[in-house]
Amino acid sequence: MTTTMSTHRRAVEQIRHSYAEIPGGAAPRLAKSTSNLFRFRDPAKTAKLSARDLDEVISVDPETMTAEVQGMTTYEHLVDATLPHGLMPYVVPQLKTITLGGAVTGLGIESTSFRDGLPHESVEELEILTGDGRIVVARDDNEHRDLFRTFPNSYGTLGYALRIRIKLRKVQPYVHLTHVKFTDAAKCMLAMQEICDSMVHDGERVDFVDGVFFSPGEMYLTVGRFADRAPYVSDYTGMRIYYQSIRHRTRDWLSVRDYLWRWDTDWFWCSRAFGVQQPVVRSLMPRRWMRSDVYRRLVALDRKYGVTARIDRWRNQPVQESVIQDVEVPVERGAEFLEFFHDKVGMTPVWMCPLRAASRWPLYPLEPGKLYVNFGFWGMVPLPRGQFDGYYNRLIERAVHDLDGHKSLYSTSFYAREQFWQLYNGDGYWPVKREYDPNGRLLDLYDKCVRGR
Repeated sequence: MTTTMSTHRRAVEQIRHSYAEIPGGAAPRLAKSTSNLFRFRDPAKTAKLSARDLDEVISVDPETMTAEVQGMTTYEHLVDATLPHGLMPYVVPQLKTITLGGAVTGLGIESTSFRDGLPHESVEELEILTGDGRIVVARDDNEHRDLFRTFPNSYGTLGYALRIRIKLRKVQPYVHLTHVKFTDAAKCMLAMQEICDSMVHDGERVDFVDGVFFSPGEMYLTVGRFADRAPYVSDYTGMRIYYQSIRHRTRDWLSVRDYLWRWDTDWFWCSRAFGVQQPVVRSLMPRRWMRSDVYRRLVALDRKYGVTARIDRWRNQPVQESVIQDVEVPVERGAEFLEFFHDKVGMTPVWMCPLRAASRWPLYPLEPGKLYVNFGFWGMVPLPRGQFDGYYNRLIERAVHDLDGHKSLYSTSFYAREQFWQLYNGDGYWPVKREYDPNGRLLDLYDKCVRGR
């Protein structure tokens, strides 16, 4: 979908007017058709702010290799607009319905992050509806620089991105994949460090790096490189399942579009919970339903009606805790984290994605130039007898902190207030919060991400 700048201006005025009409006691919340957050809130405590007219690509400029994009545009639509020009965003988060504004105000990551960091690092300009109702244009070189720098990881507590100008990079039609097996986590982390530092594997440049941990004796690094030609292309949008192929193939080729969305068909591996990986079920399920947003809606319905919990009680199964997190740990501590996680939590598989920030961003203070590994794990774990919900997530928070890492805030968090503001730079957050939301119309970061308001 595309729109014009004049149409965008009308949409901006509409949302500004709607925001002004929200009663002062209600916390505004963007009404979106999809969500990739796993912090479920009571809708009665919020007032919905429509963003239906802010979900399109405004323009793609092949000369400057930039795109002007409305904040609620999904990466699926953005990629569909840029690929015909031989371009893509520097970092394309792995799920189709992640929005550009969501990835910038939250966090996104993918297999280019070892070189290009996080999605907000390729943003040149942000048009923001601030907490005090203003529309401001923030850049790294203007009077709103503090807002521009503090906006990433603020999760809508400073304002909403209405328009984003983002840099693009050139692509080739195909991606050639090599899956390298390891039986030792320390050696796997060392190899990841070497590949990411040199950006070379087997004498050839590397454009993409990620990996999957299946067990302490079986894990894989996948290195990808762009290619002009391919002897064949695999299709993982039907009966074949991408993550399972990693264990059985050493080389593979995908079209660039299918590579970018290789995880979306099965929501990484989480479609298992809905039986979608059973051959009979998969053969009967329409391809258009095999998408991460469909599975996310099913999770929301299950939470609303407690279906899984009722089945567990009927079967006399232990109560389960939802363990859905992404954490960043320095690569040299990565093997320690995997050992802890396998021993104390035991969930598999685990996604491994290296990243390196180019500079320090106030609310997610990774050390610039240092290589971290994002470990992503998503599922349910039976609670030990006598333990209560939050047991595993608290264990993970403590381990990540002890290993000098950070945790993304898109899911449940349990930090005490003082510890939270130490970890997420309250000293940098509050001056910007007071300047752009002096009356506190928007929730603050702790209330939104920890207290779940």
